Amino acid sequence: MHHEQTPRDAGGLPARHLAPGMAINALPLGTPVLTLDGQLPVEFLTPGDSVITRHAGTARLAALRPFRRRVAAVGIDAGSLGTQKPEQAVTLCAAQEILVRDWRAAALFGAPQALVPVARMIDGTFIRPLGLKELTLFELVFDTPQIIYADGLELAANALVTA
Repeated sequence: MHHEQTPRDAGGLPARHLAPGMAINALPLGTPVLTLDGQLPVEFLTPGDSVITRHAGTARLAALRPFRRRVAAVGIDAGSLGTQKPEQAVTLCAAQEILVRDWRAAALFGAPQALVPVARMIDGTFIRPLGLKELTLFELVFDTPQIIYADGLELAANALVTA
């Protein structure tokens, strides 16, 4: 069986499975993010901080945009996506994009890696819908799209949009 390589967007990331503007790439209050200063809760980050990223090594945070919204949420049990992935049970927006690059990418998406909304990973046991939840979220914004490490997961972060 032959599978095509996942197409990449202009930022070199795996092709996204959501239409532009449909993702909510923002982390809930308290989510640990890997930085040059170690893991820090997302709310402790400030513009200019160096965040560890998958493709760039590190990237400077251009903006941190907090907001509160009622969103579809997904719960992920500790270790359900690999060893210490996530490191503890987490709640994420269902529309948060996650980089999948293990056997699940091939089995579920027919590619060696895929950038998909967390909702596409729901299995009903270890990754389950939590319904609508009011969450305080923090959007991490960089000069270019990035994959960051948050609680052991590889999650998408947005690029700065200039008008």
